[in-house]
Amino acid sequence: MTEIGIIAVGGYNEMGKNMTGIRIDNDIIVLDMGLQLDRVQIHEDVEIDKMHSMDLIKMGAIPDDTVMKEVGGTVKAIVCTHGHLDHIGAIPKLAHRYKAPIIATPYTAELVKHEISDERKFHVNNEVISLKLGGRYNVTPDIQIEFIRIQHSIVDSAFAAIHTPEGVVLYASDFKLDRTPTLGEAPDFQRLRKLGNEGVKAMITESTNAGHSGKTPSEQIAKDLVRDVLLGTEETDSGIVITTFSSHVARINAIIQAAKEMDRIPVLLGRSMERYLSIAKNMNYIKFPQNLEVHGSRNAVDKALKRIAGDGKKKYLPIITGHQGEPDSILTRIANGETHFRIESGDKVIFSANAIPNPMTLANRYALETKLKMAGARIYDNVHVSGHASREDHWELLRMVNPEQVVPSHGNMTMHASYVEMAEDAGYVFGDTVHIMRNGEEMLL
Repeated sequence: MTEIGIIAVGGYNEMGKNMTGIRIDNDIIVLDMGLQLDRVQIHEDVEIDKMHSMDLIKMGAIPDDTVMKEVGGTVKAIVCTHGHLDHIGAIPKLAHRYKAPIIATPYTAELVKHEISDERKFHVNNEVISLKLGGRYNVTPDIQIEFIRIQHSIVDSAFAAIHTPEGVVLYASDFKLDRTPTLGEAPDFQRLRKLGNEGVKAMITESTNAGHSGKTPSEQIAKDLVRDVLLGTEETDSGIVITTFSSHVARINAIIQAAKEMDRIPVLLGRSMERYLSIAKNMNYIKFPQNLEVHGSRNAVDKALKRIAGDGKKKYLPIITGHQGEPDSILTRIANGETHFRIESGDKVIFSANAIPNPMTLANRYALETKLKMAGARIYDNVHVSGHASREDHWELLRMVNPEQVVPSHGNMTMHASYVEMAEDAGYVFGDTVHIMRNGEEMLL
């Protein structure tokens, strides 16, 4: 009999710094290595790329992977399901400790390489292997990784199925059951059903929005919302700025398309915008219109904002960073009057993102909105659809995959409890077939 253990490293006590280990006898597959962004923002001027991993662990910014030493066994692969920093942001700090390749979908693999190239403290020499959606990779003669196509708020997201001699362990983090996505294809329901019929030993899945009733609407709905709001702002001549997640390629693509209908020049501003979108363009996920501008460095951004203010705001649609009120973001700098682009009475600020529900972010966002309103801005809030599954999506997935055991991850205790209640409705029994784990624990299947 092969012994299988699930090791909760990070993301089980909180949203962020996700990291899970699957131990198959003495072989370990690590799933995701993420960052906890708000822990870093508390400290002004923290330059993560120069910091030691142990200091970041103490700050609670990256997973405490010292638990891996206690478990024993050898890490054979590091598998990344998608390119968000709460899933790949700790790779530059932790991956070098393991003599194992990093396996990721093509877009995620490119983002991982960029993260590694930015690192100033450690030398990360792990091989980065690009595995397409639907592809399989043999880690050992007995263990195989399979990427199953799913939808989320970043392109090229996957579920990771770990095929072991004892059956499949499915790592189903960050997802939505979007049947009409605006980029990429719908989730591979056929493959998920087939896995379910063959038998899944355990499923580890996110619990982030398990407490939200109903179903998460499709990204197509968000595209229509964005278009409706942007075109509806054209009745009066005024400046418009829109902010969203830099990694949300599908959303930014929808904004760029709306800019064309508005006869405005789309201008992407910010380092992260430049990174995520230029990689997406180079890999042919999206096409840029000829008039699109991209400015990444602070100097280039400030020059572009000065030119936009001089030429006339109504010619342009700036797409910028700062929807969470991050202290150094472009929108915060505009609100603070630190750029030549000034918010004037009647200018419109569109938030195509929700505020991440932690106290730090909510405080930053509140301060930002208050400053914008004081300058006379009209605010359009939450022109957005989540990238995370709601309760009924979780129910659908659970019934589709029908795992013997299920463990919620990627959330705090409240979110896990909501997931457990939903799983109980589906016939699972708390402590027997559905389990809450905490960071640092290992559970034997």
